[in-house]
Order: sequence, then C-alpha cells, then structure tokens
Amino acid sequence: MRDPYEVLGVDRTASADTVKKSYRKLAKMLHPDLNPGDKAAETKFKDVTAAYDLLSDPEKRARFDAGEIDASGAERPQHRYYRDFSGEDEGHAYTSASGFADFADGDDAFAELLRRAQRARANQRGADRHYRLPISLVESITGSTRRVTLPEGDTLDVTLPAGMVDGQTLRLKGKGDLGIGAGGPGDILIEVEVLSDPRFSRDGDDLQLEVPISLSEAVLGSRIRVATPTGDVMMSVPERSNTGTTLRLKGKGAPRRGGGRGDEFVTLKVVLPKEPDPELEAFVSGWQKGKEFNPREGVPS
Repeated sequence: MRDPYEVLGVDRTASADTVKKSYRKLAKMLHPDLNPGDKAAETKFKDVTAAYDLLSDPEKRARFDAGEIDASGAERPQHRYYRDFSGEDEGHAYTSASGFADFADGDDAFAELLRRAQRARANQRGADRHYRLPISLVESITGSTRRVTLPEGDTLDVTLPAGMVDGQTLRLKGKGDLGIGAGGPGDILIEVEVLSDPRFSRDGDDLQLEVPISLSEAVLGSRIRVATPTGDVMMSVPERSNTGTTLRLKGKGAPRRGGGRGDEFVTLKVVLPKEPDPELEAFVSGWQKGKEFNPREGVPS
C-alpha cells in the first residue's frame, strides 16, 4: 500500500484538521455512489479511506510515523503471507466507516451519502461464488443431477436442466457467502462447460452423427441400430445408399426453447471389409456395368 500521506496529498506535519479536509475533498470526488461502475475510482476511494482511517487515529498515526506499523496497519517486524489475507475482504484492511463517522453527522448531501453507505454496509449481501462445471454433451441435452465437491470440501447436488449450452450459467440462490445483518447470503454461479463427444456434434438444436454401413447394407438396404442421446433406436437404410447419404431422426436432437426438439441427422459412410475378400474381388472383376459406371461424371476436374 502507498504512503498514506502521499495518498491524501498532505505533508507529514499536517494537522488533523488538514488531513480531514483533504480526505473529505477526495472522498466527495471518488465515492462509489457518485461514480457507479468506475472501478478505478472505487479502488482510489478504498486507498483514500484506508489512508484516512490510519492518519485520523492519533495512536495509529504515531506508530506509523515511528515505523512500528506499515501503511496497512500491520506490525512491521511480522511477516505476513498469503494465508494471512485469505479471510480478508478484497481491498484494504481499513475500509470501514469508523474513520470518518463524524462526517455523517452533517446536514449536507455528502453526509447523507455516507449515512446511506453505512446502512448498506450494516446489511450487506454476501458475496457470490463462481465455479466451472464440465459436463458431457449428452448431459447437456438430456439433463442430469451432479454431486459437486467444492474447493472447501463441501458437496452440493446440482440439477442440470435439459437443453443446456456451453457457457450457460446456473444460479443457486442463497448458496454463496453469508451476508451481514439483513443482507442475506450471496449465490453460487456455476458456468457449464460442454465437453466434445466422440459420436455427436451439435449444430444449434440439431445433432450430427456419422454411421458406417457395409456394402451389403448400402446396396440392399437394411435396419441398423443408431445411437441417440436418449438411447439407441432402429433406423432404416434405403437401398442403393451412398457414402454421404443423410437420414433424419426427427425429434432426437436437443430441446428447443419454445418447445419441441431438434433432429438428429445421420450421415452414412460405406465401409469395405479390412481383410481381403476373394469372393467380393471376383464379383467386382466380372461386374461389367460396374466398370462402365463413372462415379465422377459431372465432377469438375
């Protein structure tokens, strides 16, 4: 933390009244209620408040001037580590209204502003907690319940509604940090990360799936088993199907916001046996029409 005299813009010999006037001037300019959404002003206000809290207390000021404590109020001989700050609020140790409570006794607009801020701090809502939860593509479509272990060791049962998308956030009201007074607890916010699936890819509310079929199934047609997020179904492969033929399974995609579901589109891929098949090779060798057929006819060269 910077030197409190430098933060307030006063000399080390400045009187208590001069310190108060300087703080009041800066606080009027930087107060968060007068600069909504301005994070830089909020940070400076915290610095100014912490500096005034130290210098307005004669005992703290004397100990700081003597080098016994630092600008944060910590004993200089004591080394503080990260764990010492882990339970502290973000910002400085001295961000309460104690150092300028006398300002709130006035009748001007700034005094009323401080009184409102004091009341808000006395009933401050607890902080929200943020987490990220990886889930499978199938879970995002069908929904599920997951038991999550939080970093603190607590467990929480999270209900995932059907039809979630990557980056969507679940809000668990009242599960965050405890508030002060009547402020109430904060919430837990869980951002969902939908993992890729080796079978399905998602396009909006629709799913895409590639399914290999044999040469016999492609030529003669057949009934094959196809995976969907809600379980396998039987699908008819028409006769004389080709690689790239796409079939639709209606209503087997993701839930739509307005109701109903998307579709699953199944793209066929003709696959020959890996091992040599003399019978197949003999048939193809004697298949005259097959030799006459040009599958690349009409394809730009």
